[in-house]
Amino acid sequence: MDPTAPTVPLPFTRLPEAEMQARADALFALHAGRRTVREFSPEPIPLEVVRRCIHTAAQAPSGANKQPWTFCLVTDPAMKAAIRQGAEAEEQAFYGGRASDTWLADLRPFNTSADKPFLEIAPALIVVFAQARGAQGEQHCYVRESVGLATGALLAALHACGLATLTHTPSPMGFLAELLGRPAHERAFLLIPVGYPAPGCRVPAISRKPLDAVLEEYPGR
Repeated sequence: MDPTAPTVPLPFTRLPEAEMQARADALFALHAGRRTVREFSPEPIPLEVVRRCIHTAAQAPSGANKQPWTFCLVTDPAMKAAIRQGAEAEEQAFYGGRASDTWLADLRPFNTSADKPFLEIAPALIVVFAQARGAQGEQHCYVRESVGLATGALLAALHACGLATLTHTPSPMGFLAELLGRPAHERAFLLIPVGYPAPGCRVPAISRKPLDAVLEEYPGR
């Protein structure tokens, strides 16, 4: 650290271990119940909650604190319809020959297709853009890692506030920057429909890997 750089005291409260464990267990229970939703209700959602979740996501760590992200909140029906049209054009190319047979087989249990009605039905869309550089041309480092951290925080915040989400990545996503009039130094990273699940919403029956399949400890227990 540059000794001449300004610093401030760290606001940190050390918790009793029992409370730490209780919080960890509660967070696990909350997020183990999160599921991707493709059947949305058109019912309006509290946009101030969404804005606060976006602001929460923007507190994520980033390379050299460059904060290389832009979150575009879209609720205009005409804009949502245009985004759906652009996304479905790319998805038709994907399902019509761009995707490998293996990829399509992996997707089959999820009953996905080029038709994306949720892009119009969900009351809000959040388009996350990654900034390859700053507005004045300054270099940004670890851009994808930084934006990935912020996006994870956003999904967690929205779920914790009682909202359902879907992570959608029509590829390529250049049409999003064009539709939303974003500058040349930004690239679309992720498209997130946000809302309430439709009544009777069903999701694929899946399971997650157990802890011992995703955790390696050194030294082992």
